[in-house]
Amino acid sequence: MQINFVKSFLFALAASSVSALAVDTEFRCGAPEPSAELMEASAIMAIAEAEAAANGTLATRQSALTIDTYVHVVATSTSASAGYLSDATIQSQLRVMNEDYAPSGIQFVLKGTDRTVNSQWASDSGETAMKTALRKGTYKDLNLYFLSSIPGGILGYCYFPTSATTSNIRLDGCTIASGTVPGGNISRFNLGKTAVHEIGHWFGLYHTFQGGCNGSGDLVDDTPAQASASSGCPVGRDSCPNQPGLDPIHNYMDYSDDSCYEEFTPGQNARMSSMFSQYRAGK
Repeated sequence: MQINFVKSFLFALAASSVSALAVDTEFRCGAPEPSAELMEASAIMAIAEAEAAANGTLATRQSALTIDTYVHVVATSTSASAGYLSDATIQSQLRVMNEDYAPSGIQFVLKGTDRTVNSQWASDSGETAMKTALRKGTYKDLNLYFLSSIPGGILGYCYFPTSATTSNIRLDGCTIASGTVPGGNISRFNLGKTAVHEIGHWFGLYHTFQGGCNGSGDLVDDTPAQASASSGCPVGRDSCPNQPGLDPIHNYMDYSDDSCYEEFTPGQNARMSSMFSQYRAGK
């Protein structure tokens, strides 16, 4: 996304709602479209971050941010094949998260794990009831719900930060298919990277293909424009040939295979810091 689009985006946002982007049929992420409020906040942050970068004062990573994390395993039975994750598997998932977020200055500390056998909840039905019963902590704490399955080919979804209300806090967190954990049964996506991707939404990041080739895109200046989600690991893909840079296929906020993922950009690190400070810190 290029910053020169941002100010015009703010004017356009005031006049019309942000339209949803049609993505490839391989629908991996079920995160909702960001609200107009959040898109406006992102655009304002983009301007401030661009000015800080120009002045050499942009903090491109957290100095040290520790996120208290609660894991909820919800399965159809106590069988491992039903998604009843062991402590060792949960530790492996946390290790992947900490390795991938370490360059951003973010670490996750497991504060608690619970396990529930409930066939309805385990198939992502009754979300409000499930989260009302299970959620722990405050708005700055991360809750991860690992379910046996999520309908519609979705591997996970997470809610963006917003002005916290009781209902926002209750539903906040990331819902993830258990088969995506390290060693899980969903091929191509079983290295634990779905959690990394979804947590990016929790920190306020959009998909790198948000908005396509035109306009303000994902509102982060150093992620090249991208027409649509990647599939596999298409090295050299350039879906926006009239825009600078190749598609960011190695970015955690694309839809590449787990083995293809490598990075968040400095601009994304700065955005996560800005979003956490504005919406979650101290709440």
